[in-house]
Amino acid sequence: MIHRFYHLLIFMAVFFLTACGTNQPSELANSSGFNQTARNAELANEGLERCHQFVAGWLEQADPETGLIPRNLEESADIWNAKDAAADNYPFMVLTTALTDQPMFEGRMMEMLRTETELTSRWDALPDTYSFVKNDFAAEQIDTADIMFGASEYIKDGLLPLTEWLGASPWSERMISILDDMWKHAPVETPYGNLVSTNVEVNGEMLQTLSRIYWMTDDQKYLDWAIRLGDYYLLGDQHPTQNFESLRLRDHGCEVVSGLCELYATVHFAMPEKKQVYQELLHTMLDRILEVGRNEHGLFYNVVNPQTGEILNEGVADNFGYTLNGFYTVYQLDSVEAYREATLKALNSLNEHYRNFDWENGSSDGYADAIEGALNLYNREPVASVAQWLDSETQVMWAMQQESGIIEGWHGDGNFARTTIMYCFWKSQGVTAAPWRSDIQLGAVRQGDDLLLSLTTDQPWEGKLMFDSPRHQTVMNLPTDWPRINQFPEWFKAQEDQQYEVVNVNQNTKEIYTGVQLQNGIPCSAEPGEHRFLVRRAT
Repeated sequence: MIHRFYHLLIFMAVFFLTACGTNQPSELANSSGFNQTARNAELANEGLERCHQFVAGWLEQADPETGLIPRNLEESADIWNAKDAAADNYPFMVLTTALTDQPMFEGRMMEMLRTETELTSRWDALPDTYSFVKNDFAAEQIDTADIMFGASEYIKDGLLPLTEWLGASPWSERMISILDDMWKHAPVETPYGNLVSTNVEVNGEMLQTLSRIYWMTDDQKYLDWAIRLGDYYLLGDQHPTQNFESLRLRDHGCEVVSGLCELYATVHFAMPEKKQVYQELLHTMLDRILEVGRNEHGLFYNVVNPQTGEILNEGVADNFGYTLNGFYTVYQLDSVEAYREATLKALNSLNEHYRNFDWENGSSDGYADAIEGALNLYNREPVASVAQWLDSETQVMWAMQQESGIIEGWHGDGNFARTTIMYCFWKSQGVTAAPWRSDIQLGAVRQGDDLLLSLTTDQPWEGKLMFDSPRHQTVMNLPTDWPRINQFPEWFKAQEDQQYEVVNVNQNTKEIYTGVQLQNGIPCSAEPGEHRFLVRRAT
């Protein structure tokens, strides 16, 4: 009897230590997980510092009179245009400063928006190319198709990603005003209603934009316009795989695939009867792309003829993740296992076959798009080898930056910053420091539902640690977090209706905060050195 009693005591002690011991601050201080948080903090610091230098380098090249940045530093150095300077470069200068330099964000970045709006709006709110030399529009006559293209690029590539992170802002107001005027002037007559363009890239961008902004604003007109496009491509004679003789699965064409899938996700929740109309036709498109559009590693060719199966350009699309976003979205909705398997096949091939790969003839832009696509899908399917690939390929991309902070001197430099920021958010699990300084290293690692957080600084620092929220809900009002081109993935998300325990491992103290408090930022004072924290749901 006594023997059994001692066994029971030992069992209870082991159970208690197993269940609770790893949560003790004294043991956490030496946890191997914190070694990784420190390494992640170094990488996140380097990434944000590189983005900070990118902004400084490009601002050195700004037009002295208007303050706007040029399209490129060699060709077209005398113009600001919507589809390039405004869409690809400027927005990620804005986001960088929002994270690293609040005075510049509120000052010069805001002033650039006001100047751009005042000088370049030509067709109501729609921007046109502006010449610094002429102090006027570059073209004497309005080219409506070109303006529609530039407006679409500015919205989808620049203002929409900004809005997904910043929420309501002057940039989201600019986005809505441009979008409304695009559809106010929609010139293309179809049996389904007027469209803004017949350009497949523009329409793909509009499908993505309208599907998200419908949820963000709860305004039915945006869904109505998106459905015009859905009907045009799926119900008419423009079906991407049944009617196209050339289907581009890389940038400047692939957007229509993921765009139709975003509309499909939207009607799944908002108009189930419309989803039923689209379902077979959408699955047909995706199935045919899997049949004829992939190489042996599961990545997409640049261009195929979907009717004959002929490969028209056998190059590997750096935007493979953009197209797989659509497949994974439909997998989430309809549980088609083949669409998840297609995603996993591609992800599992990267580390073995695509290290230091020549995505875009040696350009950092190809790396930026490839890394973004993989990172967004890794957020949903954490394949271990993908993490290794993301680390190695980000180093390749970073090595292309010049001492001036400029990467290659064209508008694609902004995509370097966009993807670097995405990478930094992964390394910090979405936690940011405000105000940021170049000596601050902030990194994190998830252990189950818990977050291990490391903050290192060279000089005394006082500020706030800002935690991420489920932004697809809190900012965009989306019914679910389907994978989206140019979104910033969510990692550790503070939920508004939860309470969290924040353990200061160094000081062996803890505080209780609400999810809203974490989102708004919790106060933190740090002396030089490394500070370790555990964040977990309060019980």
